[in-house]
Amino acid sequence: MRAHHPLPATRPHRRWPIALAGAAAVATVLALSACAARVPAGVQAVDGFDFERYAGRWLELARIDHRFERGLVQTSAEYSRNADGSVRVVNRGFDPKKKVWREAVGKARFLGDPGTAALKVSFFGPFWGGYHVVALDPNYQWAMVVGSDLDYFWILSRAPALPPGVRNRLLAKARAMGVNVDKVLWVDQGTDGL
Repeated sequence: MRAHHPLPATRPHRRWPIALAGAAAVATVLALSACAARVPAGVQAVDGFDFERYAGRWLELARIDHRFERGLVQTSAEYSRNADGSVRVVNRGFDPKKKVWREAVGKARFLGDPGTAALKVSFFGPFWGGYHVVALDPNYQWAMVVGSDLDYFWILSRAPALPPGVRNRLLAKARAMGVNVDKVLWVDQGTDGL
């Protein structure tokens, strides 16, 4: 007959698998977040990028619509340097239904060399998305940006309209990269409140 030994009420070593699983889950989320910031396959971010020239206010002329911007008009983005060297991002837009301005403030960092316009941006803690300038006017008057995948797409300009011919050139380049240009929404950039 075997002797029966009662188990201790708590078994500290049994908590390790739970702690390790939790740590693995956090590491996976952070790793996926870092991967989510990569330039999409087959896409090249602009080289010879000068952030100081890019900084300042841009009007969002076109986008592929997503939940965080849906319904907004007069949308803009403003970029400046933070004291720690990261980039401060302020996105702003007007909600005509609620008659209110909405604003989101985030932070961006270059993925590597600051001379290549490939960044990761975060508005929500440790979660990062891609911000990649893929076309840029030599005078920094317009830009085309994609995210971590080609469903995130913006055309930005310093002015409320693009110069003649630029719109068609940018859409042709976007189509060649694989962007579904049928989803592109042109944003009302009326002057009220600007």
